[in-house]
Amino acid sequence: MDYVPALARWLHFMAGVMWIGLLYYFNFVQVAALKAATADGTAAGITKHVAPRALLYFRWAAVVTWLAGAALLGNQFVNAFTLRGGMAGIGIGAWLGTIMLINVWALIWPNQQKILGLKPATDEEKNKARRVAFLASRTNVALSIPMLFFMAGGWSHRAIFGL
Repeated sequence: MDYVPALARWLHFMAGVMWIGLLYYFNFVQVAALKAATADGTAAGITKHVAPRALLYFRWAAVVTWLAGAALLGNQFVNAFTLRGGMAGIGIGAWLGTIMLINVWALIWPNQQKILGLKPATDEEKNKARRVAFLASRTNVALSIPMLFFMAGGWSHRAIFGL
């Protein structure tokens, strides 16, 4: 048994569960909870203690998921990302995951730093940051559904796509 692919598959799966689980937590639980907590003045616990820790795991789970997925692709990495050599299914999933990773690091995290007061920002900058982070996060939720489909079905791409 080759231990590197087995370890990569396990890391990819576990980090992916954490990444997508936190994505869904943020979008379906925390957003609504923050609205209610802000209304009654109790949001500080979430914004000071929960959100920064959850965002730490969220962004690094994204990196580990992507790197482990790239390791799993191995010598098929280029074929997957160019959608060639019978790797179109897994390649589409990999591209969706890559876009989601970029959203996490380039849009969600920098804007969350402003929102949570980890980076100085004016009220106007915080309002803009809220909108950008919200839209990027919701985009990731929308992309996660086809991404999961293509990633799960990608290894049996010949059966799915007739390749």
